[in-house]
Amino acid sequence: MSFDNAFKKEAIYINGSWSAADNGATVEVINPATDEIIGTIPHCGRAETARAISSAHTAFKSWKKTTAEERSKLMGRLADEIVANLDELALLLTAEMGKPLAEAKGEIMGGAKYIRFFAEEAKRVYGDIIPSPWGDRRILVTKEPVGVVGAITPWNFPNSMIARKLGAALASGCTMVIKPSEFTPYSALAYGILAEKAGLPAGVINVLTGEAKDIGEEMCENPQVAKITFTGSTRVGKILAGNAGKAMKKISMELGGNAPFIVFDDADLDKAVEGAIASKFRNSGQTCVCANRLYIQAGVYDAFAEKLAKAVTEQLKPGNGLDDGVTQGPLINEAAVKKVHEHLEDAKSKGGKVIVGGTEVDGPGTFFQPTVVTGAHAEMRVAREETFGPLAVLFKFETEAEAIERANDTEYGLACYFYTNDLGRSFRVMEALEYGLVGVNEGVITTEVAPFGGVKDSGMGNEGSKYGLDDYLNIKYACFGGLGA
Repeated sequence: MSFDNAFKKEAIYINGSWSAADNGATVEVINPATDEIIGTIPHCGRAETARAISSAHTAFKSWKKTTAEERSKLMGRLADEIVANLDELALLLTAEMGKPLAEAKGEIMGGAKYIRFFAEEAKRVYGDIIPSPWGDRRILVTKEPVGVVGAITPWNFPNSMIARKLGAALASGCTMVIKPSEFTPYSALAYGILAEKAGLPAGVINVLTGEAKDIGEEMCENPQVAKITFTGSTRVGKILAGNAGKAMKKISMELGGNAPFIVFDDADLDKAVEGAIASKFRNSGQTCVCANRLYIQAGVYDAFAEKLAKAVTEQLKPGNGLDDGVTQGPLINEAAVKKVHEHLEDAKSKGGKVIVGGTEVDGPGTFFQPTVVTGAHAEMRVAREETFGPLAVLFKFETEAEAIERANDTEYGLACYFYTNDLGRSFRVMEALEYGLVGVNEGVITTEVAPFGGVKDSGMGNEGSKYGLDDYLNIKYACFGGLGA
């Protein structure tokens, strides 16, 4: 059944024009809540990608020369258009991705905040004059846009993941070619319509859909692309980083996570449960920063497990994101359901006890019941692998040192969370955890004004905040000589 929406475009957007794939090939887009086909998108390859890059390269020559004030005004209009069309954009996002409508609206408003924040930051790309060691010379440092940016974005936040890349790129004077996930392409293609409404010049924003391998390789190998920004799996991120490195392109990689969520015995348990619900089950557990390993100190383990199970039962309701009262949408596809099921069965086979959930949901769609498992230990797959679904597993620990050691025992380092009412412990643990993002007594910490980025195998670079802008700028040093009397 086709899904009608004013922002649903079944064409790619290059240089201000809409078109099909060169060979006319298309791919179906499925609503994961109903298993229904909601439309098709062009299945493009390297040729279309090369044209999009050429378009962005041409547009860059003039876009980089616009004043910061002019770019800021145009970006402000883009943010205004996002807000003005919130309802339609949210319906589109829920139809293709599945998350509850309220969450979809929250994501889109968050995307508008990223665009608006960077619109203001465009006017704050400051340089320096450095005191010279030579009396007849002056040292000037300026910042310049890197050039054309190739952006590859994921399906779990199909609007805001684009916004926080696009906002920084436009503010710095860069142009962009966007390749969204084939599972959620319409929220990305909607940026073409929004760009037209806002009056952005043709070629500044280009969006194409199709074969991920071909598009990614063209972005990495095309000399007109100066930077690759990617959000997705560590495996793919390493491939892209390696390919981009052959041409010494600038890269930003926001990759996988394995977030620990630590509850100490001096924590406010009600607040910790509230944070666990928000962190673990937001977007049905399909976020790169969601709690993956819940470490609970022995003295409060049973009490926390009981409170969490009660909250899951009373607060979380799976279903179609367009239905009233639904808080948990579907997983993105059958492969995602299979992974959650495999992690759960592995945990059960190794002594884990299911105290809530544990089953798939009957009917159409790729749903899985929010699930809580106690008795987790290091030999289970969930201790090492990112589940990316609504499965909360509770590990028991005895001491602060043990919690830190186990939390850091992973190749990932994106987000972590811990709960304590001890001020000294707050600083000790925060400093000891090897992660780019730390939530202390908070389960949701993402905001446009703070940097977002990981360490170790979770990537490199930052998005959001003034630090996110730096990843789209090159530093230039100029020495002016011959200034003596």
